[in-house]
Amino acid sequence: MFLLDDNTPALLAAAAAKPTGAVPNDEFAQTAKAADSIHRTVTDSLKNMNLTDIKDVITGENTIVHDGVRALTELTVQFVPKLLVAIVILWVGMKLAKMLKRIIIKALDKRGAEGSLKTFLGSLVDVLLKAMIVIMAMDVVGIKATSFIALLGAMGLAIGMALQGTLQNFAGGVIILLMKPFKVDDYIECGQYKGYIKEIRIFHTFMRPFNGRTIIIPNSELATKSLINHTKEPQIRLDVVASVAYGSDLAKVKEVLWEVIKAEPLVKWDPKPPVIAVSELNTSSVDLSVWLWVTVEDYWEVWKHIREDIYIAFNNAGVEIPFPQVTVHQSKDGEPIHMEHRTAVDRPESVEGERIGTGN
Repeated sequence: MFLLDDNTPALLAAAAAKPTGAVPNDEFAQTAKAADSIHRTVTDSLKNMNLTDIKDVITGENTIVHDGVRALTELTVQFVPKLLVAIVILWVGMKLAKMLKRIIIKALDKRGAEGSLKTFLGSLVDVLLKAMIVIMAMDVVGIKATSFIALLGAMGLAIGMALQGTLQNFAGGVIILLMKPFKVDDYIECGQYKGYIKEIRIFHTFMRPFNGRTIIIPNSELATKSLINHTKEPQIRLDVVASVAYGSDLAKVKEVLWEVIKAEPLVKWDPKPPVIAVSELNTSSVDLSVWLWVTVEDYWEVWKHIREDIYIAFNNAGVEIPFPQVTVHQSKDGEPIHMEHRTAVDRPESVEGERIGTGN
């Protein structure tokens, strides 16, 4: 008996076509043989098949999908904690960056730094700290930032070499604004430049001399060279030289100078009183130095009229003020000098006829 339902109609048709008692024909034998072969093949396959393999095929234990799901699960278990740590680092780091930026700005406010410097340094510190925090978070997650850092370093080196002079001026501006060797409205002298400071910027300083022009000086020059700040202290000394002729009564001269000093209300006697002393014995004059202490605000006011007051006082007191003199000596009367008279005979006929060095 055959167990395959699919072959039953074919077998029944073959059996009906067969006469009773007749010898089986070829069609029926071939159909029965084929059906029996298929039955045996399926039976042997079911006997030899492992039930575990059937379960694996049904449940998908050994499929690519299962391997992908397992790898994704392992990656998630390992990555999620790192991601959470990176998020915490970013959050805390950004808070700390803002806090440090505020601290730096407050410190600059206490030092009286310029507004432009505070803004620039605050932004610079904020950007650098945030970049460091992002790199730390990337490293925690597992993203290697070595190449990124190397690229930033190469870019920084190239930019630094291209902007070498500009970076020097920037560094000089930061030093000036932080250390304050001078400030706006100070009168300084640096090399050939003299004038009042009009404005201090990050890269350049603007100076205003007495002639009303504007001098723009690179900050690197002001930060690296020696300079004189005439208005750094509240009181400065004004030096005046008064010259008198030789033979003048020095006691009388000093008395006249003291009267001039006492008549000047802007001269300070405390903490240092004025000083009068002979400073130089020149060729035609005796020079007396007068040291006067005045405030920075009154310096130029006293400078403008103190010499005029000294001249008027000397003139009224009869003190001789020397000036260059030239003495002319006149020669005595004597016999006039006569020029030798020469004739054409005494002259040589040609240049060739006169021998050099003999006069002949």
